[in-house]
Amino acid sequence: MSEATIRLVIFAGVFIAMAAFELLAPRRAQRFGRVRRWPTNLGIVLIDSLVLRVVFPMAAVGTALWAAERGYGLLPALGISPWVAGILSFVALDFVIWLEHLVFHKVPLLWRIHRMHHGDPDIDVTTALRFHPVEIVLSMLVKAGIVVALGAPALAVLVFEAVLNGAAMFNHANCRLPLWLDGVLRLVIVTPDMHRVHHSVQRRETDSNYGFNLAIWDRMFGTYVAQPALGHEGMDIGLAEERGDAPTGLAWCLTVPFRKSARREAAPAADLPPVNKS
Repeated sequence: MSEATIRLVIFAGVFIAMAAFELLAPRRAQRFGRVRRWPTNLGIVLIDSLVLRVVFPMAAVGTALWAAERGYGLLPALGISPWVAGILSFVALDFVIWLEHLVFHKVPLLWRIHRMHHGDPDIDVTTALRFHPVEIVLSMLVKAGIVVALGAPALAVLVFEAVLNGAAMFNHANCRLPLWLDGVLRLVIVTPDMHRVHHSVQRRETDSNYGFNLAIWDRMFGTYVAQPALGHEGMDIGLAEERGDAPTGLAWCLTVPFRKSARREAAPAADLPPVNKS
């Protein structure tokens, strides 16, 4: 099968599984629900896919094959075996995606683009697909640059892309895991309860838990928050400055980076109990 076919099969399988899990064991009651939000979120992923194919037809795996044909990259130059190079590339790419996510929050111009993702007033499996086309293109450029610089094996890049996509749908899913299982899993990977904190309207919680796949980076760099201060049922999802239904519309999503920048203000510390960082 081609790269595109492999990724589509994995995407469809994980999406269906997570959507079913949400129906069987939902974590939170939703404000707007699927009928209102899903056409927009699924429309966005379709637009993203079309834009990416036009602007960056090689994608990350194609870039890896192109670099390999020319002998580019640090790992081949050091004579590292393909298996070790694959593992190193996977970990390096995951760290770069974590760092890129953090930068999109810290740089005002990039935050204007990333706000679309956080604008979803509910969080479920489709929120994982809700990224502005400009952010998708920028992210692909970053990944392609790292792939060429490392000389990452094409198979490792394919595995990383598939795992990252599946992990994002898993940790955005509105599903309830047993607490013991969540505690074990989040030692290694990002769980839904762990990532949901990141979608809180509270600035100090939004600026935490940036990981999409491996859970190590937030602990390593001090951005890990275990639980939301108001609990998963009590926390507000989305943007503090956008509490209506406008962010559920496709037009809002596509034009939000070009609107006047809204201030990102945290609630006064007295409004909330201390954040649990343990």
